[in-house]
Amino acid sequence: MSILLIPIAPLSRTKSRLRDCFPKELLKDLTIAMFKDLANKVVTLNSFDQKIVYCHDSEILELAEGFGLIGIKEKLTKPRKSFDEVISDLNNIAIKNFNAMSTVFTFLDVILISVQNFEDISRLMKINQLVICPAIHSAGISIFGRNPPDILPTYFSDPDVPSFVALMLKAQKMNLKYAIYDSFRAGFDIDIKQDLLLGFEYLKLFNQNDTETYKFLKNNLKLALHKKSLKNNRQFKISKTR
Repeated sequence: MSILLIPIAPLSRTKSRLRDCFPKELLKDLTIAMFKDLANKVVTLNSFDQKIVYCHDSEILELAEGFGLIGIKEKLTKPRKSFDEVISDLNNIAIKNFNAMSTVFTFLDVILISVQNFEDISRLMKINQLVICPAIHSAGISIFGRNPPDILPTYFSDPDVPSFVALMLKAQKMNLKYAIYDSFRAGFDIDIKQDLLLGFEYLKLFNQNDTETYKFLKNNLKLALHKKSLKNNRQFKISKTR
């Protein structure tokens, strides 16, 4: 069984790094918009036997089931589990309850990812033990798959080494057969304010004006991105538009 797994943070603490862009209620609406767009893409996939959404919030789980996805409620703990522990919990559920032979994790904020990206990764999973797409800006991970699912741990919570680098070093040490999936669309994620503004522009450029995320940003984003100088394309300034 090949299982696609989508972990989603509780809505009460979703996208906390964007709280200087939107209040909590709008961050919740942004999360729901991104989820609807992702669900619309993955529901059409035939390359995975099951697609599982893992979240504490009933609102997300009900939406998932409305799309024909499997919703599983995350049990919150005190203290909070690390992200690696959440990933491990969901991976173990896929193995024990759904007989997963391989698992692919994707995340909510990869707003440009396409159905073709998922199909590409599914094909790579058939001939590799690890498939990983690096995040564009951070040396993090935007999507990854393991075959079998428990072949190696993840390193999202490593305090010193970016998760992509840490996972690749471990895979090389173990002599695993791996593929790095090099894709701008699959590798672009929304993590900080600058990503949000760039993402809005990219959605327009990729003709994604009909997505829920684009509509949300068009109606609610009151910021604009500008180059700091003609000589520097890597530093930006952000200004209010209205």
